[in-house]
Amino acid sequence: MHRVLRAAAAATGRALSAAAVADAPLARRPRAPGWRATRWLCSGGGAREALNYDVVIVGAGPAGLAAAIRLKQLCRAADADLSVCVLEKGSEVGAHVLSGNVFEPRALDELIPKWREEDAPIRVPVSSDKFWLLTKTKAWTLPSPFDNKGNYVISLSQLVRWMAMKAEELGVEVYPGFAASEILYDENQIVTGVATNDVGIAKDGTKRETFQPGVELRENAGRITLLAEGCRGSLSEKIIRNHKLRESGQGQHQTYALGIKEVWEIEEGKHEPGTVIHTLGWPLDSKTYGGSFLYHLDDRQLAIGLVVALNYRNPFLSPYDEFQKFKQHPAIRKLLEGGTAIQYGARTLNEGGFQSIPYPVFPGGAIIGCSAGFLNVPKIKGTHTAMKSGMLAAEATFKALLEGSSMEQYWENLKKSWIWEELHKARNYRPAFEYGFIPGMALSALEHYIFKGRSPYTLKHGRPDHEATDMANQHAPIQYPRPDGQITFDVPTSLYRSNTNHEHDQPPHLRLRDPTIPESVNLPLYAGPESRYCPARVYEYVSDEKGDPKLHINAQNCLHCKACDIKDPKQNIEWTVPEGGGGPGYTVM
Repeated sequence: MHRVLRAAAAATGRALSAAAVADAPLARRPRAPGWRATRWLCSGGGAREALNYDVVIVGAGPAGLAAAIRLKQLCRAADADLSVCVLEKGSEVGAHVLSGNVFEPRALDELIPKWREEDAPIRVPVSSDKFWLLTKTKAWTLPSPFDNKGNYVISLSQLVRWMAMKAEELGVEVYPGFAASEILYDENQIVTGVATNDVGIAKDGTKRETFQPGVELRENAGRITLLAEGCRGSLSEKIIRNHKLRESGQGQHQTYALGIKEVWEIEEGKHEPGTVIHTLGWPLDSKTYGGSFLYHLDDRQLAIGLVVALNYRNPFLSPYDEFQKFKQHPAIRKLLEGGTAIQYGARTLNEGGFQSIPYPVFPGGAIIGCSAGFLNVPKIKGTHTAMKSGMLAAEATFKALLEGSSMEQYWENLKKSWIWEELHKARNYRPAFEYGFIPGMALSALEHYIFKGRSPYTLKHGRPDHEATDMANQHAPIQYPRPDGQITFDVPTSLYRSNTNHEHDQPPHLRLRDPTIPESVNLPLYAGPESRYCPARVYEYVSDEKGDPKLHINAQNCLHCKACDIKDPKQNIEWTVPEGGGGPGYTVM
């Protein structure tokens, strides 16, 4: 019942490239042999094509690809055959993947023990590890709480492209450019797969000439769907809510941060491959949790970013402008002067840790990676835990399909794994900062140096991020300096560097549950915070023909960071997937 596959470039007019993992960061190069950029076509009539697989994985990030690879490894070892499909909404694998990233290879050592011999894009070992406390003009060196010996500075978008190639070599079918928009159920409310969204729908809901109906990717009877969408995955969040998985797990709500990142090419004399610097303090105020990172990669590249916890109180705070301000610090500016910014991006990350882990199993599947939330906050790392969770889910899936066991085994194995041990030891660092910067530093030092993660108590998180925003009348507006165009930049310039692109004539993927709330609540009470918490200026208030301010949504700017879905004070914005292939086009993030 499979229809003929055609290249997506021919079907949609897109040129989807492969981005071989090495070098030339901004060049889009041909796919290596074995890559498929494809779209399923239907034979008219508008009916959905239905395709069957044993395992459907949504998301080609580190968790999803680790799960796919592990499944196929188990199949080879047992001389079994399971069909495995990975859907990715980005135009190519890695296009929507953004991370710091200082990579801990523990999970990869388990998954592909000989990765060092297989041209993995992991080439720069950490050579030094610095920790600074910033004031407005000074950088004070503190004892580093990090242990990055044996870790590497990498581009995660390059790593997942390499992982996708390894998955395809094992027989996994990887399909970039397909956005899973719907969970499919049977009559017993058991998940049976996912459906991609229709493409070629105009803003007014009519079908354009390019219309193609979505595809249903269904499991064969009794098969499994794994959700690996990353932080705040739209389908994962629906599953978590509908099945009350948060309450069945560790019980506390998830907390988030927004990470904003640039990659620069800096002067040769300033480049120190493997140097890692983390900072706390300025420019954030004492009530706002966050920090920055500077990682020296190879080829004179420097990854620089700012992470701001989304439970910040001041509605006038703009994470984007705080990042631009951070780059003006004397210790940072001198590093960037004479260099060139080559890429920009932003993404939210989970910070809830151990207390916020949901029960990850639902009827018909499981949630893995950052969709569940396994980031280790004090380590500032989540790739290794995401990969390990995918591997554990794959092992449970394999046994469920071939031996008839329950997917409950994933949850049990998770609790016995080093993920659980690691996150339990790290559980009190993030909530310690609910009491402010100084108490947070003191409690963190106590955890790190005295209790070593074995404290007899477990701290709770504060209010959910969207409830943390104060009324505007409690704060004064923040006057940010104008960008200079050399070290600091306006949003349009940064967006250009993100390679973000969406089909303009399509229904909005950013939806207001109540279209009156922006003008009746957000603007008068919170001074329109959506115009500032979004790092792509998707939301802006403009005057209508009567001179009244109205919220305008520039959906084509969207970086898919999910900040709006998290931070809106009344949870009025729902982030949904646009047409597959839309969004940022990261190559070195």
